[in-house]
Amino acid sequence: MQKEIDSLIKKARLEKKQNKKLFIKLKKMKGAPLDHKFNRLHDEVFKKIDCLECANCCKTTSPLFIQKDVDRIAKHLNMKPSTFENRYLKRDDEFDLVLKTSPCTFLANDNSCSIYETRPRACSEYPHTNRKKMDKILPLTLKNIEICPAVSRIVDKMKM
Repeated sequence: MQKEIDSLIKKARLEKKQNKKLFIKLKKMKGAPLDHKFNRLHDEVFKKIDCLECANCCKTTSPLFIQKDVDRIAKHLNMKPSTFENRYLKRDDEFDLVLKTSPCTFLANDNSCSIYETRPRACSEYPHTNRKKMDKILPLTLKNIEICPAVSRIVDKMKM
């Protein structure tokens, strides 16, 4: 799988201009047509992808933690939210709460998540290709091409 991730990054960098042009066109679509297109391709691609084989998102990036996430996960781990925050989180340059370390502290050797049932909302929604108002998160989706094989495949299908 690491070979696929390495080629994914290389491919994304080679196709960066082409992808930016595509996303400019997609931004003009807006609304339900854009959402439907992403949702349909998301479902199609995820029938063939098992995230447990990859977990590159968990290995290379941190989700944003909102206070509800902190409270829920801390309760699950039987600790105070402040203790959880001090032990695992930090503020990034934009003052968002993110993990102190990478790969994710909660990522197990088999690529499963030790807090899966209570994971942050950003994790449960990742890679964000099956939601409404896709036009609002196209810059994030463009970045995720380099991280997630599923996003890369979805974008490749958009080009057809």
